[in-house]
Amino acid sequence: MDTRTKDLLSVRPEIPSAKVTDNMSRDEQFQNKTLRPVIKLQNDLLVEAFRNYVNKHKGFFYTLGLPKQLNYIENAIHRDIKFRNSLKGMIIGQFTVEEYQTYIQNSSSLNKRMMNTVIERLKDQVQLFDKEQVA
Repeated sequence: MDTRTKDLLSVRPEIPSAKVTDNMSRDEQFQNKTLRPVIKLQNDLLVEAFRNYVNKHKGFFYTLGLPKQLNYIENAIHRDIKFRNSLKGMIIGQFTVEEYQTYIQNSSSLNKRMMNTVIERLKDQVQLFDKEQVA
């Protein structure tokens, strides 16, 4: 195992609920073994990237009620291709070479899993995007 791989794997948080079993699909195994730990590791950066996105769009997000804020998070990631690609880069950049080789075999399906996980994490932390928290 090369140094980069060891270093990447050593800094990832363990997620006890992210079990990997033989009866799971390959995509689900990849999600639990790689995506969830990497997304958790990158959480603060993903939150800050969304905060920056909101501010670049004139803070409209802050004027919305909670249900519309949750919808805004989803729409921002689904519809803004540049933003989505930026988030994907933050995550894919933390893959080992072996993980990347697995990822490219079914990137379309794994991208959906990746972005859905990011959306849920941001929604679960929507209180961090309170306008007073930003100032």
